[in-house]
Amino acid sequence: MNLFDVYPLYDVTPVSAQGIVVTDDKGTEYLDFYGGHAVISIGHSHPHYVKRITEQLNKIGFYSNSVKNPLQEELATKLGQLSNCENYNLFLCNSGAEANENALKLASFHTGKSRVIAFTNGFHGRTSAAVAATDNPKINAPINLQQKVTFLPFNDLQAFQVEIEKGDVCAVIIETIQGVGGLDEPSTEFYQEVASLCKANKTVLIADEVQCGFGRSGKFFAFQHHDIQPDIISVAKGMGNGFPVGGILIHEDIKASHGMLGTTFGGNHLACAATLAVLEVLEDEKLIENAAHLEGYFKALAADIPQIKRVKGKGLMLGLEFDFEVAGLRKNLIHNQKLFTGGAKDKHVLRVLPALNITKAHLDTFFTALKAEL
Repeated sequence: MNLFDVYPLYDVTPVSAQGIVVTDDKGTEYLDFYGGHAVISIGHSHPHYVKRITEQLNKIGFYSNSVKNPLQEELATKLGQLSNCENYNLFLCNSGAEANENALKLASFHTGKSRVIAFTNGFHGRTSAAVAATDNPKINAPINLQQKVTFLPFNDLQAFQVEIEKGDVCAVIIETIQGVGGLDEPSTEFYQEVASLCKANKTVLIADEVQCGFGRSGKFFAFQHHDIQPDIISVAKGMGNGFPVGGILIHEDIKASHGMLGTTFGGNHLACAATLAVLEVLEDEKLIENAAHLEGYFKALAADIPQIKRVKGKGLMLGLEFDFEVAGLRKNLIHNQKLFTGGAKDKHVLRVLPALNITKAHLDTFFTALKAEL
């Protein structure tokens, strides 16, 4: 049997990793400034993370949600405290797509409506409603296009107001900082008006924090830069540092009922141990503060490179915009400089999504390599 050929692959085979260093099968070391799509939040093979998962695996790795799992309650408490979202309830699942799928489903349950407002260049996953709310026709099959989704640009308040006041919108889903789309952000004024209009029109506001959450923006959640309170917050990626885990934080005004949502693997013992380890490291090593601090250093270094037209994003969710497509640059950074970066739907943007415990010295190395290739 062959693999289903859906991924274009670089000719690199990692076999081990530590911190931001990834080693391939030939013994070559690479610096990881991409973290596998912003997944590696506390560094590869962090000792506390490895210890937490190993200890849990030696006890029990999995049982279904038909029995009590105190680790879920421990996780909900810790997450509420660190994120300042204690007036939310937690539902655990396995991925960002599943988180957004459940968020949209819950919004429709709660409001009795079905249309969704999403935003140009947004990416919310590849499952049924989540992919329908993703602005990419190439990955939407006809079965997905049955969903009712309206795409609007960021910061066009008039267009947004016209659509939401039609009265049939169950949810507005928004990435506070777009990931795949290329690091675009709404203005604070627009985000606050969106939140206000959602409340006035009894529409659920979903903050998709799958990529920009868990400290990556320099705050626990990126929407916290804008002083708003979403109804549902979706999380994944950096949440498990590589272990498949996702979830939604649901404001306490939205009530649960048995059977409303469900998952086989979500919130299993190993997933909880992985996420607790991430939260503990974020807190103990002050990694959210580090992400906020390094943003300024990164932007100062970028300012010295004339080919960089703009720096996008916040914290350690950053993009470098050039006046040329960056695919060749990415390839050269991997093969010549032994350094991983990311691309975006906007082919002029190079994405930089390293672990949150990198240092200024790592950024110095990154920009030295970048200058060499430019």
